[in-house]
Amino acid sequence: MVWKPHVTVAAIIEREQRFLLVEEETDNGIAFNQPAGHLESGESLLNAVIREVNEETAWQFTPEYITSIQLWRKNPDFSSFLRVCFVGTCHDHQPEQKLDDGIIATHWLTRDEIIARKTQLRSPLVLTTIDQYLSGEHYPLTLLKTFLDLEP
Repeated sequence: MVWKPHVTVAAIIEREQRFLLVEEETDNGIAFNQPAGHLESGESLLNAVIREVNEETAWQFTPEYITSIQLWRKNPDFSSFLRVCFVGTCHDHQPEQKLDDGIIATHWLTRDEIIARKTQLRSPLVLTTIDQYLSGEHYPLTLLKTFLDLEP
């Protein structure tokens, strides 16, 4: 059997020292996460993060750079995730837009408010990537290359 990690994207969006998080229903109860989700077939990583932010928050997202590419597994009994975390800005909020199934609300939280919810974070990557962002980890979007449906 071939091992395959789940490919996901996430977005760090910061305004006035507050980070946009989603409050969502999960199999383990309510959790807080960056806007994030799975890469879909035929989709570039950039298009995936733009789509996921919009579906989960009703904001338009403009990726500016990558802060981290992570391989994570909770323990050997769980699936592995390859997660690309983008940093960018959002604009053109559509508050009347229906959010993805499972999304309860969006919140702008300070780092301290996120730490206070540490037991409710979807994964440890939520705080890890915020700290990477705050420490200045910054990689250009040109690091990513998409070669879908490329003829030889």
